[in-house]
Amino acid sequence: MLIHTVQPGDSIYLIARRYGVSPQRLLNDNAIVNPQRLMIGQAIVVPVTSVRHTVAAGETLSSISRRYGVPVSEIVAANPAITNPNVIRAGQVITIPFPDEKLGSIYVNGYVFPGISTQTLARTLPNLTFISIFSYQVRTDGSLSSLNDQAIINAARAANVAPLMVITNIREGGGFSSDIAHAVLTNQTAQNNLINAILEILPKGYYGINVDFEYIYPYDRESYNQFITRLTQIVKAQGYIIVTSLAPKTSATQPGTLYEAHDYPVHGETVDFVILMTYEWGYTYGPAQAVAPLREVRRVLDYAVTAIPNEKILMGIPNYGYDWTLPFVQGSAAKVLSNTAAANLASEVGAQIFFDEAAQSPYFNYYDSSGRQHVVWFEDARSIRSKLYVVDEYNLAGVSYWTLNNYFPQNWIVLNSMFNVIKVL
Repeated sequence: MLIHTVQPGDSIYLIARRYGVSPQRLLNDNAIVNPQRLMIGQAIVVPVTSVRHTVAAGETLSSISRRYGVPVSEIVAANPAITNPNVIRAGQVITIPFPDEKLGSIYVNGYVFPGISTQTLARTLPNLTFISIFSYQVRTDGSLSSLNDQAIINAARAANVAPLMVITNIREGGGFSSDIAHAVLTNQTAQNNLINAILEILPKGYYGINVDFEYIYPYDRESYNQFITRLTQIVKAQGYIIVTSLAPKTSATQPGTLYEAHDYPVHGETVDFVILMTYEWGYTYGPAQAVAPLREVRRVLDYAVTAIPNEKILMGIPNYGYDWTLPFVQGSAAKVLSNTAAANLASEVGAQIFFDEAAQSPYFNYYDSSGRQHVVWFEDARSIRSKLYVVDEYNLAGVSYWTLNNYFPQNWIVLNSMFNVIKVL
């Protein structure tokens, strides 16, 4: 697989002819709605194992390497005629290899809501190790809300994907509640009720449990540690695994209600996997920026691997983008949209797509019918590839996607070209 960045004059037909693939394959693999309106800067995944590149005036192996995302050493190895990597000439034809060699095997988790379409679920399941069904909401007395999850559990099991039960401290009507967490973590009766409720639901076909408690009061940190330790002992004794979701911390002492009660070393020592929620730097009510800028993701991982065994870490990846109206006004809300919808929106409004090298994320600007300026940050094949290289670099257990209700074919093509997906069923 290679990633082609659309240049002026490109069309689906010309790109397909250049690489020897069918136009329809390119349309399907990239979820392109209007093939007549490719946008400059748009990323297109192309299923090939090598291409022939004619060196243009001024090009170097380094610039060619950046263009195709292939290391210089691999290009040199595929071209015995290149005796000096610093010397290539215009007109020279060189082979750019895209070998079908994987970096390794990883665990892949994805969150889904029960409203996921049958078609999207069926297309997604082959790419997963775990599927986390969101969510059973904890009440202050330790009881749980209901969830229409059986159909997803059955489909997952049939596809050899392990379903995970997700519990959250989300209040009725939405939003994480510090008070709900406090009530359950500090009241023995409520906590017993919660554990009993969990043990009643797990036999529905679940492989384990994912605890996603967020915005816990800092003074409940030790209570949360004790709960996680207790719950781990109980569910593992019953043959289930336990996974926790953790805020993206860059240090042990990072301040803030989102961070302080999430004790990385305790979770790393106790549970089977942790999901690092490495996204939402760009968020609904915040100023416009990449949702998961790679420089920020790295800062989290730099700390995480010192506190949690890397073989337990699943790095979070966002499967969405945001559309902000500019200039940003505090209190205004960005519109969430899928990654494929973002690329198709660029096509609709005729916007050139740019790629921020520092954030390793694509974005574009446009004006709406009322003359208001917008900026859209999202994920594409290039940003996904960059994130997956980081997984390999830090030797992590794998990745976790939020969420999978919108199908993003580029993501799975890139992931499967780089890694084998571990199956536990």
